[in-house]
This record gives sequence, C-alpha cells and structure tokens, in this order.
Amino acid sequence: MRVNLTVNGRPRTADDVWPGESLLYVLRERLGLPGAKNACEQGECGSCTIRLDGDLVCACLVAAGSAEGAEVTTVEGLAEADARLAPVQRAFIDAGAVQCGFCTPGLLMATDELLARDPRPADADIREALSGNLCRCTGYESILGAVRLAAERTAAERSGTDRAGTDRAGTDHKAAEGGA
Repeated sequence: MRVNLTVNGRPRTADDVWPGESLLYVLRERLGLPGAKNACEQGECGSCTIRLDGDLVCACLVAAGSAEGAEVTTVEGLAEADARLAPVQRAFIDAGAVQCGFCTPGLLMATDELLARDPRPADADIREALSGNLCRCTGYESILGAVRLAAERTAAERSGTDRAGTDRAGTDHKAAEGGA
C-alpha cells in the first residue's frame, strides 16, 4: 500500500507499506527520519513520540495505514526553517540534558507540546507532561532544568527580550531601569 502524509510541513509518500507496519518504521526506514527512536515498541518509553494531527502519540503504536493523509511532526520538524535548533532543543543541550540521546527526541516533543499550551509550567506540570518518557542516563534533574530553561527562553522570545533583558534591537532594559 501507499501512505501519503505531511511530515514536518512537507508532503511525503511511502510506497510498499505492508498492513501491519508501524508509522515509526515508515518514518525511520522509508522516509529517512531517524529522530524518533525505536526502543520498546510497546508505547511504554516515549522515545518514538511524535505529533500526529496535533496530538502526541507513540509512533510505534500507530499503524502506518491509519495515518493516511495525516499531519506528522517529528523531532526533526522542531528546528527553525533555517535549520537553527528550536529553543527547546538548544535548552536541552545547554542544560546538559542530552546524554545517550535515545530518550531525547520524545522528551523534546513532550516539552514542545507542554510549552505550547503552558509557557510557564510549574514543576508538577513538567513532571506530568514528561511522565510518558523514560530516561536511564540523566536522573531527570538536568531534564527538568532543561524544560525550565526552555520555558524561560520561550517566554523571553515571546516578549521580545532575551534572558539578560536585552530586546532584539539591543536595548538593555535592566541597565535602562537602573538594574545591573
């Protein structure tokens, strides 16, 4: 069978898909998008988390044929159009939340979704949003720090200032207000 999708904003077609094939397999092996990881194949670890028609799903649990005509966003689709890393991706690197990298794509997708609906999440909300993603390397503290950092940066970006209080025009608002 043939499956037509919109992946990361681009129309894509996968040919010769067999009926029981997972969307994860199609993304990785047929469309060359290795970001979503193949780990448990049971929807337990979150490593294959993608956005399917706006909802977070484990791609390993979705039959490829059922995704015909769907809109899919993978971790590769989080990057800016000019290939710069998205704020959540940069925050994970800067906070040291990337170790082996196997869980990272799912964590990034869950973080991106969380910040889209709640730009200033409380720690309990962060923990809930990431509860479907397992990590064996980091101990989660650096991951929580990365989400907090991504939230700060996203809020600053939306307000037009960076973390230091400088707007895009270069005005230092803290100094202008007499701050350090």
